[in-house]
Amino acid sequence: MPSSHRYAALQQIQRRRPVATTAAAPFDELWASDVFGLQAMKEALPGRIFKSIQRTIREGGKLDLSLANAVADAMKTWATGRGALYYAHVFYPLTNSTAEKHDGFISPKSDGRVITEFTGKLLVQGEPDGSSFPNGGIRSTFEARGYTAWDITSPAYLMQTPNGVTLCIPTVFVSWTGEALDKKTPLLRSNAAMNRQAQRLLRLLGETDIAPVNSSCGAEQEYFLVDNAFVALRPDLLLAGRTLFGAPPAKGQQFDDHYFGAIPERVQVFMQDVEQQLYRLGVPAKTRHNEVAPGQFEIAPYFEAANVATDHQQLTMTVLKSTAKKHGFSCLLHEKPFAGINGSGKHVNWSIGNATQGNLLDPGQTPHDNLQFLLFCAAVIRGVHSYGPLLRSVVATAGNDHRLGANEAPPAIISVYLGSQLEDVFNQIREGNLQSSAKGGVMTLGVDTLPEFTKDPGDRNRTSPFAFTGNRFEFRAVGSNQSVAGPLVAMNTVLADSIGWIADRLQSQLESGTALGEAAFNVLQQVMREHGSVVFGGDGYSSEWHRLAVEERGLENLRTCADALPVLQRQEVRELFERQGVLSAVELESRFEVYAEQYVLAIEVEAKLALQIARTQVYPAAVRYLGELGQALQEQQAMGLHPNLKLRNQLGELLEQLNNGCESLDQSLHAAPHGTEAHMRHCADSLMPLIGDLRVAVDGLEGLVDDDLWPLPSYQEMLFIR
Repeated sequence: MPSSHRYAALQQIQRRRPVATTAAAPFDELWASDVFGLQAMKEALPGRIFKSIQRTIREGGKLDLSLANAVADAMKTWATGRGALYYAHVFYPLTNSTAEKHDGFISPKSDGRVITEFTGKLLVQGEPDGSSFPNGGIRSTFEARGYTAWDITSPAYLMQTPNGVTLCIPTVFVSWTGEALDKKTPLLRSNAAMNRQAQRLLRLLGETDIAPVNSSCGAEQEYFLVDNAFVALRPDLLLAGRTLFGAPPAKGQQFDDHYFGAIPERVQVFMQDVEQQLYRLGVPAKTRHNEVAPGQFEIAPYFEAANVATDHQQLTMTVLKSTAKKHGFSCLLHEKPFAGINGSGKHVNWSIGNATQGNLLDPGQTPHDNLQFLLFCAAVIRGVHSYGPLLRSVVATAGNDHRLGANEAPPAIISVYLGSQLEDVFNQIREGNLQSSAKGGVMTLGVDTLPEFTKDPGDRNRTSPFAFTGNRFEFRAVGSNQSVAGPLVAMNTVLADSIGWIADRLQSQLESGTALGEAAFNVLQQVMREHGSVVFGGDGYSSEWHRLAVEERGLENLRTCADALPVLQRQEVRELFERQGVLSAVELESRFEVYAEQYVLAIEVEAKLALQIARTQVYPAAVRYLGELGQALQEQQAMGLHPNLKLRNQLGELLEQLNNGCESLDQSLHAAPHGTEAHMRHCADSLMPLIGDLRVAVDGLEGLVDDDLWPLPSYQEMLFIR
């Protein structure tokens, strides 16, 4: 029988049943029913005001503040009519989490009565205390003022919990001096920069009717579900989000039987509950399935405008976590909660387009003839080659360091996969002889009752960090616990800069009298000859690619946060963000300081937890078992038997290894150097290897110590019992 705490957890889990949920309303009643979107605005606002708000949302431009009072009153009436007593300005500080300040609608009167009040001023601007949010040196500790400002492009919504209903208003968050303290402000700026450059290039291509260009995003979210009863017994899962110790079970994912398998009943009830909540919030959750690892699952939305998709992605993580508790689970969003099996990513499907020209990354049936697509795709190629290290740095987290380069994730070397059809087209361009595009052909399955269908002209490449997948690029290196805003800011800014570079050269050739087709081809050929080395369609895991990428193609392999985050301090990166008006030098430096500190803190928390668990849980259990074993061996000797001393010796060696490992890790924790980069290097080069060494001893002991005495829920229990 397992230890008493583990046994109690197992008994509790065996008694669990799927949580009863109410039947879903018809889809047309459910969808966006808790969102103050355009339809709700149209019903609540006078026609003139609604049209002005609609124009601002769809076409951009300044918000007419004179209309704010009418919008605020309509929003308050809508929200309070659905039970809301509070409103909250919701924003996204530099923590990957959501922040919100709740205020009541009430306004006391002198005669003792209260009325509900929500003015345009309260809608447009809030003032949360900014002193305790990460700012990377932008503000001194005593400088506390921060502002939230309404983001009209992302709709307000109701967050319903068992404790009540709150009107949530998406906002940006800036300091008193105007610097961005959040992730949304740079995202909106990056969209604006990309729109400016894209419209310029489209005009050079002869377009006259050009709607605002926006980026779109659909972020696949992978996660693990572990029963709460197990998580309560794992300090590492509670505080670090991942298991620091755990011997591999006899069965992991080697049979590939979990991937797209039948969803367990209790998990499917959880998923349906999550989806109903997301549908009410207007989040277009479209796909759900088992992922590769046991206990791992995925939810994926349909694509949306990047700004709204970012808000919805944060909502998805919030709803996953809160709903998991209701169903007796903990939802683990860490990139590598369990060693030896796949970790979790957040593949960001990204494209750009508008209402008049459509998806600008759609190659059509004959991509070699699609000048618009070729130029925008070439801008992506140039951008990724020029700023690949930046793209690596914006996915650099302590959790993602465990995942990138492993079998379920792309390598830390940033390259572009185009597929065989497009790679051939761009190779033709490089060689100066663009003639044709390969066709996909027809798939015939050899059975009359099975349909024939058109297959894609190229396969997919799961080892590529930045892969073209039909009409969009998929940034596969993003971590499951990250906000997608940072990667989107980088992609939009890099693309804007490269579109501008292409537009400059195209304009110069057109002004010199070169015909459009020839001028465009000349620019495309220059892009491929200078930047085509970033295109790679082979095995990104192979040692040969790692050698080729670094030694012959000049690409960087930034393996850890300590390698990747300093990229944010490079002169060319600072000039990129300043040139496009996305981040000032001060704002960029603040992000380096914040993310570096978060990395250091995460590793130091793990080191302290490893010491705590090893010393206070594992060591006592192992010593107790060693004592019981010694007594049993003595009894065998007294009976004239020849005891096997090998097990006792193994235990003794592992205990000595554990004690030495604890001592080394403790000393290293107290020997951290001064300076941000030196401290990161210490975490990557000293603390992480020592935590790994200690794990070897602990996992070895788990395989020998009597299961009745082992204090920690095992991988076998956490991954396969639900």
